[in-house]
Amino acid sequence: MPARFRLFAATAAVLGWFALGLQLLLSIQLTRANGQGALAGVWSYLGFYTVLTNILVAMVLTAGALGPRGAVTRFFGRPDVASMAAMSIVVVGIIYNLLLRQLWHPEGWQLFADVTLHDVMPIAFLLYWWFAVPKTALHWRQIPAWQSYPIAYFAYALARGAVNGWYPYPFLDVAHEGYLQVVINAVMVLLFFITVALVLVGLGRWQARRAAQPATQPI
Repeated sequence: MPARFRLFAATAAVLGWFALGLQLLLSIQLTRANGQGALAGVWSYLGFYTVLTNILVAMVLTAGALGPRGAVTRFFGRPDVASMAAMSIVVVGIIYNLLLRQLWHPEGWQLFADVTLHDVMPIAFLLYWWFAVPKTALHWRQIPAWQSYPIAYFAYALARGAVNGWYPYPFLDVAHEGYLQVVINAVMVLLFFITVALVLVGLGRWQARRAAQPATQPI
C-alpha cells in the first residue's frame, strides 16, 4: 500500500479510536450520573451497532496503517473484510441521518463523538475503501456472508433486551413494537444492507476492470 494511503489510514484510525474512547467515557459518565456503575456504561456502550461497527472500521484502518504484521492485521487487512466494514459503516451513516438524528440533540463533547462516529468516519472509511482497498477479488457471492454481521447483531440486541428490557434503537424495541413488527423492521434493514453491498460490489468491480484495462489493451 502506498505511503500516502497508510498515512490516511493511520490518521483516520486515530480519529476513530479517539471518538470511540470518548464515547465510552461519556457513556460511563451518564450511567454514573443516573446512579448506576461504570459497568452499566460499558454494557450500554457495547449495545450500539454504531459502536461495534466503528470498532470494526478502526481495526481495518489500523491494519491498513500497520500492514500485515500478524494474524490479526492480516485478517482485518483483507479486502473482503474491509468491504464488509464499508457496507456496515455506510448503513450506519445513512440510517442514523435519516431515522435517528432527530431523536436527540447532543452538545459539547457528545456532539463531537456523535458527528465523528456517524458522519466523519463513514465518509473517511468510504474514501479509504475506494482508493486503498484492492477490489480484484471482490465478487457478488461474498455478499451473503457479509450479512452474518448485521444478523448476528440483531440476535445479540434482542437477547440483551430480553435480559434487561433495553433496546438501543426504536425499530428494535420489542416492548413497544412487538416481536412481529421488530422482525419486519429487521428484514427491511437487512434488505437495505444487501442493497448497499450490491452497490459497493458493483462499483468495486467496475473500478477493478477500469484499473486493469490499460494493461490489457494491445500496444
